[in-house]
Amino acid sequence: MNDKNSIFKIIKGQYITEKTNRLSEKLNVITFEVKKEANKYNIKKSIEKIFNVKIASINTITTKGKKIKFKNFPGKRKDYKKAIIKLKKGYDINFTEFE
Repeated sequence: MNDKNSIFKIIKGQYITEKTNRLSEKLNVITFEVKKEANKYNIKKSIEKIFNVKIASINTITTKGKKIKFKNFPGKRKDYKKAIIKLKKGYDINFTEFE
């Protein structure tokens, strides 16, 4: 991951659910979906550089995709990795200014 463009390739997007919205309002925590190969060091480095914030802690979770049936054919959803990031006090990410 030495390429300068690789910091933008690590983060796939923000992971938004009701639970993550509550966490972001109360605890200054933001959740991102990241590449499966990314580690905590690479995630921290890329988010600090892209959003100009300081990170207090990072937790990562790899979630296996659910088994599903579509018209009686078995299938499986994709596996994905989430990064739960707690920002230091005084820092905030405003996603409206990036759109």
